[in-house]
Amino acid sequence: MPTARPSLSGPGPDPGRRRMLAALLGAPVLAAGGLTGCSTGPAATETRDEPVVLSVFWWGSAKRAELTERALRLYSERNPRVSFRVTWQGVDGYYDRLATQAVGGNPPDLIQLDDSVLSEYTQREILLDLSDHVAQSRLDLTGLPDGLVRYGQVDGRTMAVAGGQTAAAVVFNRDLLRELRLPEPRTGMSWAQYIGWSEQVTRASQGRVAGTMDPSGDYRALWLWLRGQSAELYRGRQLGFGTGELVSWFDLWRRARAGRATPAAALVEQADSGEPARQLVVSGLTAASFAWSHQLPELQRLTKAELGLAGFPGSPAAQWARASMYWAVFRGSRHPDVAVDVINFLTNNGEAGAILGHERGLSPSQPVRRALEGSLTDRAQQRAAALGTSLGTAIGPAPVPPPKGHARVRTLLVAAAESVRSGGVGARAAATRFLAEADAALTG
Repeated sequence: MPTARPSLSGPGPDPGRRRMLAALLGAPVLAAGGLTGCSTGPAATETRDEPVVLSVFWWGSAKRAELTERALRLYSERNPRVSFRVTWQGVDGYYDRLATQAVGGNPPDLIQLDDSVLSEYTQREILLDLSDHVAQSRLDLTGLPDGLVRYGQVDGRTMAVAGGQTAAAVVFNRDLLRELRLPEPRTGMSWAQYIGWSEQVTRASQGRVAGTMDPSGDYRALWLWLRGQSAELYRGRQLGFGTGELVSWFDLWRRARAGRATPAAALVEQADSGEPARQLVVSGLTAASFAWSHQLPELQRLTKAELGLAGFPGSPAAQWARASMYWAVFRGSRHPDVAVDVINFLTNNGEAGAILGHERGLSPSQPVRRALEGSLTDRAQQRAAALGTSLGTAIGPAPVPPPKGHARVRTLLVAAAESVRSGGVGARAAATRFLAEADAALTG
């Protein structure tokens, strides 16, 4: 299969997202009447024996590309009339590249998305509604955890299927902790205990290494902390918390900075993008950082130190069956039934699951997970899978996917946290401004 490997450059996620929306909404296939909703079966849209070339686009590392292409080749072996034209790249500039394909009149049939755009793309009718395919058992989601199915639904409709299940995790430097003779962080620590542990690391290393990354601008951390306070990041299409909660969150990390649990603000800002190569645990500037559990293998490849994994601070019940990313079908695809069948194959086929391993996280299918138990050989993948298994039924119910405007809210939270860390703005002023701008982003 030919693989396009475009440039990773781009102005950033928000401009790319806007270009993507504008391009898809004006793509020639839409103007030609491609948005006709779900088909009723293969015969409704295509002849069963005609050749099909399906375009697929995702972000990720070269390793993800290798494994994904192997799984797609397996599908072609089982379905010789179907071949694939694949395009992949790093996460930076991903939505810019997607927009470029749309502008050229060639949007992909099968798209990898994250939860920052799922609701918005649904409302703008860019994605194919998969509900009929699920109801008619052409897309089998019975093996997925209920929460994982729910996290692919928007307004009660199945719009995407999890490509894997992940968890918000603390990634820590095991070698450093052994050197300092300190305990490892553990799943279920309270936030106060975690900050206390981080202060201990900084003291034991005589300031050479800070204990933890400052996650005050990390929406994942805020969301889980809020759930531990019986609140939510969102309630429907509005914020699920107020100024008081956000001030308390910022104050928690102000106290952590005062205790030297975190590094200097300038170093934290380097890692605020979430890019694996910029994680401070990888660069050796902190003993721990925050990431998704499925990212551990990639983070491990970036450092010689042995990395360990634990769940986020707070009760595991704050977590839920979270999609690491989704597979979705472009609503204007000329081969919607084939695209849906490919998703079904990647989700439920044991051989495909064995090929993909833990690259996108735990297999979304519980039967596939059970079949693959003990087959992982990569230590980092083993640790990531073990965390997911250990969380098990301790996780809580899944919320609905974030509403339209979520990507902008994430950006605003980073900016608010950075303004507080720099000392330029007080916590209450930053929180008040954030809530006003976030409300505008969600209602605009």
